[in-house]
Amino acid sequence: MKLNRIGHVAICVEDLDRATQFYQNLGMELVWKDPDWAYLKAGQDGLALLSPQYAQSGPHFGFIFHDRADVDAAYEKLKGEGVHLTEIHQHRDGTASFYGRDPDGNWFEYLYEPLPVGAAV
Repeated sequence: MKLNRIGHVAICVEDLDRATQFYQNLGMELVWKDPDWAYLKAGQDGLALLSPQYAQSGPHFGFIFHDRADVDAAYEKLKGEGVHLTEIHQHRDGTASFYGRDPDGNWFEYLYEPLPVGAAV
């Protein structure tokens, strides 16, 4: 299993609207916003803003996969190695992911993010 890139970093913010506006003013593009989290991009790199009400995960970094089968295979491999993992979760935006913890307790995410239609690999 070879990782290609870290696709996003997720941070906790106190005021989601204020933080979203701040990062948009820095030049990031808002991709998705819900009442408890927002996702912005600078080119191909993402920043997730997690409000205090966001319950799915805490601060983490996410590895991006464009093939769902790769995420499923990685899940089974890491699970077999005894890595602490959450279940795979299908997200409302068409992505799917699971979270895991490294030996020091830091969270990471393996995220299936389909390529946009017509995008080159």
